Amino acid sequence: MNSKRLESKVAVVTGASRGIGRGIALRLADEGALVAVHYGLRRDAAEETVSMIHAAGGTAFAIGAELDSLDGVDKLLNILDEELIRRTGSNQFDILVNNAGIGTSSSFEETNEEDFDKLFAVNVKAPFFLVQRSLGRLRNGGRVINISSGVTRIAYPHIMAYNLTKGAINTFTLHLAQLLGPRGITVNAVMPGIVDTDVNAAWLHTPEGRTHAEGMSALGRVGEPADIADIVAFAASPDGRWVTGQMLDATGGSHL
Repeated sequence: MNSKRLESKVAVVTGASRGIGRGIALRLADEGALVAVHYGLRRDAAEETVSMIHAAGGTAFAIGAELDSLDGVDKLLNILDEELIRRTGSNQFDILVNNAGIGTSSSFEETNEEDFDKLFAVNVKAPFFLVQRSLGRLRNGGRVINISSGVTRIAYPHIMAYNLTKGAINTFTLHLAQLLGPRGITVNAVMPGIVDTDVNAAWLHTPEGRTHAEGMSALGRVGEPADIADIVAFAASPDGRWVTGQMLDATGGSHL
């Protein structure tokens, strides 16, 4: 589909160098948005995402900043300001997708303070302050879309610290929607389940892992980045104008 519903819009997608973030960046660019492709460490992967967008006739540029501190948030916004002013004459943008995040393989018993703090720094603190410091940049009528997780409605205690960060994102989404509603800005969370990305490849691409993951979904398959990207594109588009403060389940009906 190439309906260009986002033509003349500017979108910022954090963690867009690969996986779900890459899928979202590609989809928003296909809709006509100028996309800022953020990455933490993988500049090569981010540039590949930008090249894919350009090859498809879209427009995009890459921004590098590690989002484990406020310095990283400020670095992202400073670079973004420079790029947008150079390209559009303004540092204003329309869509912010808070996708960047980190996970953990540590169990509840094994999680230490350093791991806990890092998870909350990247998964919660960075989105909080990125939105806060973007309030003057985000246009009225814009969109904030936070990538949460289906683990917020499913008991999965093995990765409890990670799950807590996504629960915080859902709460952030609800209150931010109320706060920004008077400006016509919608705020929603999208909650993926298991998605076929390189992060999950080691176990998902085994016969046992694939069968287990497919069995979790009511639809009998594993999610793809495009499945999540299409939901984000809806929330970012004019079609999503009357949906705000919602947690949009994107698990394919996992654990119903």
